[in-house]
Amino acid sequence: MSTAFVTIDPDLCNKDGICAAECPVKILGFPKKGEMPALVPGGEALCIRCGHCVSVCPTAAIRLNFLAPEDCIPVDRELLPGEKATKHLLATRRSIRNYKKESVDKARLEELLQTASCAPTGHNSRCVQWQVIYDTDEVRRLTAMVADWMRYMIKEQPAMAKAFHLEETVAGFDLGLDVICRDAPHIVIACAHKAAPTAAIDCATALAYLEVAAPSMGLGTCWAGFFNIAATFWPPLKEALALPKGVNNHGAVLVGTPRFRYHRIPPREAAAITWK
Repeated sequence: MSTAFVTIDPDLCNKDGICAAECPVKILGFPKKGEMPALVPGGEALCIRCGHCVSVCPTAAIRLNFLAPEDCIPVDRELLPGEKATKHLLATRRSIRNYKKESVDKARLEELLQTASCAPTGHNSRCVQWQVIYDTDEVRRLTAMVADWMRYMIKEQPAMAKAFHLEETVAGFDLGLDVICRDAPHIVIACAHKAAPTAAIDCATALAYLEVAAPSMGLGTCWAGFFNIAATFWPPLKEALALPKGVNNHGAVLVGTPRFRYHRIPPREAAAITWK
C-alpha cells in the first residue's frame, strides 16, 4: 500500500500494528484485522513528523515521504547504559565554575548542540534555536553588561538586589572576580520564537540534555542565571545579543573545559514524593 505521503512494503509488513499503536496522533489505522495499516483521511495534515512509526517498525516496512528507515541511525543496544550506569552518570554531573583558559573547538561545540537538539519538544515543534557566544572577549564584554544591569538593580530595586546579593557580586566583579560568567570561554543560549507555545520548557529540556552530554566530551557547564535574567530584561544586553525578530531567550549555560576533576558524589536529600 502506498500514498504520496506514506509507503508500506507488503513483503516486509508483518501486520503487528505497532506503528499504528505508537503514532502519537493516531493517523495510522487498521480497516480490518490482519490488514496493513492505512493512513486515515486527512492524516498527512495531522502528522507531527516525529518519525515514531519508522523508528518503531521492527521490519523497516514503513517509510514516509520525508523519512525512510535507511535515513535513521540503527539503535545499538551495546551502547546504551544500564540502570546503574545511568544513575551514576546523572549523579556525577556537577556545575563547573572553574574553566581552563582555552577555547573549545567549534566542531566539538556543534557536536554537543546536535546531541542536545535530540531533546523532546512539544508536539515535535523542534522550535529550539541556539546562539553561541564563542569569542571569549565578547563573553567578557557581555558579562560587563550584566554587571551594569546589577548596578541598575541595586539603585532601582534594592530589595531584590539584596536578595540576590548583587552588591557583593558587583564588588567582586570590579575587583576582577567574575562570579557572573565564571571566566568561561563560551556561553550557549537556547532560544525560540515567541509563537512556539512550549518554547520555555523545550529550551530548558534541550539545555538539560546539553549538560548531561557535555562531560562525556570532556566539557563542563553551568547555568548562567545572572546572564539569563539580564539577557531577558536589560535592553543594552538584549540589543547586543541581537536575536532574530520574534525570537526570545529562554536559558543560557556556560561552557568550557573544566580546570579540575571531581572525585566524589555528595549525597542528596531523599526525593520529596507525594503519592495519590
